[in-house]
Parts: sequence; C-alpha cells; structure tokens
Amino acid sequence: MRTEYPAKVLLAWGEAIAGHTGLRDWLITNGYPELGLFTFALRNKPDARKWLIENGHPHLMAVITGIEGDTQALDWLDRHGMHVLRQVALTGDGDEDAFRWLMQHGHRELAIIGNKMHQVKRKMDEDYGDYHRYPQD
Repeated sequence: MRTEYPAKVLLAWGEAIAGHTGLRDWLITNGYPELGLFTFALRNKPDARKWLIENGHPHLMAVITGIEGDTQALDWLDRHGMHVLRQVALTGDGDEDAFRWLMQHGHRELAIIGNKMHQVKRKMDEDYGDYHRYPQD
C-alpha cells in the first residue's frame, strides 16, 4: 500500500483530479494507476472504486468515502496511522481547519489536492441538484 509519492506525481494527480485527462492517463500508464483510477472513483465510477479496493488501495477509497461523510472511513484511516490522509479527506469535504492543518504540517501539495477534491465533489452535487440536467418528457 503506497502512501508516499514524488512531488511531480502529486502535482500530476492534483491536475488529473481537476480534469486533466492527459495527466490522468499518464499516471495510469507510468506506474501510478491507483492515482489515475482515483479520479474515476472520486466521480462515483463503480469499477474504479472496486479496482482500488481489490488492488491494495483501500486507503484511497477511504479518502473518497470520508469526503462523502463516512465517519467509519475516517476512523479507519486514523486506526491505520493515516492521519494525514484523514485530513485530506476532511479537506475534500470542505473542512477549512483540516486544510489549515495540512498547510501548517508541511503537506501543502496534499492540502491543494484535498481542495481540488472538494471542488469536484461540490460541482457533482450542484449538477445532481440541477433539474435542467434531467431529460424532460
């Protein structure tokens, strides 16, 4: 279960989360498939979520479900010593204190990534609530 990544990979991951498909594909084909597939899982793609779990990345799935308000996922991250990822999940859920914690503890890249996750989830929530996006009879 990999939890450490070079800065350039974190930068690419953040851009992939924001929608840069070229960097998402680069992650998938250059040794970081979990980060590329994370972008699909974040957007509720069941196959990607299943892949993360089945291929040794439950911590990444816990971040996503933590963003979605699953307190058991947040507790799981804590129990497994992944306190930083817990803060990333909370940041992804819009928690400004968690964002500040990440920044103050030297995790600037992860704070920015968590904020990008929050933007994606917020946009998804807005789209879900927009009745104009539903087919009209």
